[in-house]
Amino acid sequence: MRATLVFLASLLLVSACASAPEPSSLPSGPNGRGPADETYTPMRAPVPAAFAALPGWQSADLMPGLSAFRKSCEQFEGRNSASYLSDSAQWAGRVEDWLPACATLDVAMDSESARAVMQALFQPVEIRSANGESRFTGYFEPVYEARYSPQYPFTEPVPALPGDLVSEGGNRVYQKLSRGGRRPYPARKEITQRGVTPLAYAHPADVFFLQIQGSGKLVFPDGRTVKAAYAAHNGQPFKSTANWLFERGWISSGERSMQGIRAWMDRSSPERVRQAMNANPRFVFFKLEPADNNASGPKGAMSVPLTPLGSMAVDRSHHPLGVPVFVKTKAPGLGGEWSGLLNAQDTGGAIKGAVRGDIYFGTGPAAGDRAGTMNAPGRLWVLLPRAVAARLAGPSAQAGLGPKTSAP
Repeated sequence: MRATLVFLASLLLVSACASAPEPSSLPSGPNGRGPADETYTPMRAPVPAAFAALPGWQSADLMPGLSAFRKSCEQFEGRNSASYLSDSAQWAGRVEDWLPACATLDVAMDSESARAVMQALFQPVEIRSANGESRFTGYFEPVYEARYSPQYPFTEPVPALPGDLVSEGGNRVYQKLSRGGRRPYPARKEITQRGVTPLAYAHPADVFFLQIQGSGKLVFPDGRTVKAAYAAHNGQPFKSTANWLFERGWISSGERSMQGIRAWMDRSSPERVRQAMNANPRFVFFKLEPADNNASGPKGAMSVPLTPLGSMAVDRSHHPLGVPVFVKTKAPGLGGEWSGLLNAQDTGGAIKGAVRGDIYFGTGPAAGDRAGTMNAPGRLWVLLPRAVAARLAGPSAQAGLGPKTSAP
């Protein structure tokens, strides 16, 4: 998935301009599709750094990111230990390189103890995009009212995964045709015109934003709550509705947010609202799951529940899932300048670039309000096991990796 789950207000704003970095000048593997060996990296050469050089490392609350990392370790332990964490990011090493750190950190410890242990286990490596761009946004799990049958204003079906959809990964998504053969899966406009199989019904704007976020919770009048979990998308590109509306003068610059778009939808005609939604051809399908524990977050691309302010969506063409990252950025919803430990556990259709992340804020309106304030540049470090960092740097550069216990 993007859960990947993707994405909200600020994402609506920046997705059209988010772009992958220029190709690395480092050699690629066979056919140019991946690394030839462990020295390959799909972005500019990472820069080793001491923990003392990480802004805010000493004061950051490490516990959400550590909790998320432990969930990733559960996935690592079920994989072939000799396999790479990611075929497209082999620079991060193999599963077996990470298992010792997983075992060491799988014990109860407070933030200060965790800080000392992580300094002994890991080497920070700063990731830089080839074009110098960076961007951090936020997303959340929405909670929307729903109905079992259409009742105004809950008239839009929450779409189930159709039987004619075939996904071969990424944007390679096809529609099986009745007489054999297949074609690229249709865009949003055609899907909505022909109809879908409903899982439930909600307000049209809520279903639209549910698709942008990638998952959410549905609450029915009888008190039942279920998870609308991501099932698949139609393979069409994600396009910014906010930018589309702004370019036509239908919203102001200050309205280019989820709240601003929703206000515009509420005052506009159904025909114009449908036109705006169809401007984004990406269409997401769902499956319903129990929500017995309402405190648990949605599952990201790693199939583990996301941790508020501990999980982040990244571009899988640059980063493996499951690795700890340290981020410095800013947002009013984070109290201004912010640094924190996160885990790369999700992906997103609009998350493109080496220094590009979408931070998960949690469930519900308050989380959404905070997440909606995020849209800023920043810096990104991956915390690699020291043996992996040494291989990445190469023998001639090992001296620059710093001592094993880099002092804070």
